Amino acid sequence: MSEDIKNNNIENNEHEHKRIKKRKILIPLAIIVAFLASIYFVYESHFQSTDDAYVEADIIQVTPKVSGHIIESYIEDNKPVKQGQLVAKIDDEVYKEKYNQALANYQKALLNQKKAKANLSATDSSINLAKKDLDRYTKLYKDGAVSKQVLDKAQTNYDNALASYQNAQQDILSAGKQNVADADLKSLEAAMKQAKLNLKYTNVLAPNSGVVTNRRIEKGSYVSVGGPLFAIVPDKVWIVANFKETQVGNMKPGQSVTIKIDAYPHKKFKGKVDSIQRASGAKSSLFPPENAVGSFVKIVQRIPVKIVFDEEIDKSKYTIVSGMSVVPKVKVK
Repeated sequence: MSEDIKNNNIENNEHEHKRIKKRKILIPLAIIVAFLASIYFVYESHFQSTDDAYVEADIIQVTPKVSGHIIESYIEDNKPVKQGQLVAKIDDEVYKEKYNQALANYQKALLNQKKAKANLSATDSSINLAKKDLDRYTKLYKDGAVSKQVLDKAQTNYDNALASYQNAQQDILSAGKQNVADADLKSLEAAMKQAKLNLKYTNVLAPNSGVVTNRRIEKGSYVSVGGPLFAIVPDKVWIVANFKETQVGNMKPGQSVTIKIDAYPHKKFKGKVDSIQRASGAKSSLFPPENAVGSFVKIVQRIPVKIVFDEEIDKSKYTIVSGMSVVPKVKVK
């Protein structure tokens, strides 16, 4: 019996020794883990992140300014275009005729007005000369130097010059004689300029540089003013990240951002906070919520934050387009 007891004591001592040794290992390890965890949480408190973020870009809808049939189309979907590039041509025959007619009407009216004004200027000179002769012969007649017949002739010349001047004035203002007033001439000039613009608009130009998308035009199709032809997506892109309202307290424009795009999980892009929207996503929606009701339930709001890329994107390696999912990480401290 004593031998068994002795063996049991030895075994118990060995177990106790192992337990103590294990504790000596685990306690420092636990302290190290706790220390590292505290460092991690302190480090993470300097950052705010969200997976409710997407790439955004302007989408420019291109519409024609005149109606007509497309006679040429020079673009394809997903192909680049430059600002000012000819992308389509509308049949311009009708617009050429309208411009030529408007131009002819304006030039004719302008010529008639010039002739009328020249005639008015000539009759104005004639009436001045006739008035001087009348005044001179009136004085001479009073002095007995000329006869009544000479004075009457001078009066008749003046009356005729005055009548011619009044007729010249009437020519300028009379539409019945195909002469127009200044207001009518300006109206014809405006019509001519508009017809010239409409002719110019038959050449559809790209309003911006970018990539063509949603192309809807084909040679021979009829297009109307304001009807969409295609869209252009410019090269410039940015990110809209919807952070919780509890995350934006320390956010400011200019803070650095690490950007991860789902399409390129192994690449970290550099960016910065551009601006913070001055209203929550719910408030800026088409139908903002009405909270002045008895059934109000508090919901954490999302605040849209605009983030821009802070580096030149290599387009040969990375295709970043509107709608891509993003995870931005903002350094707030």
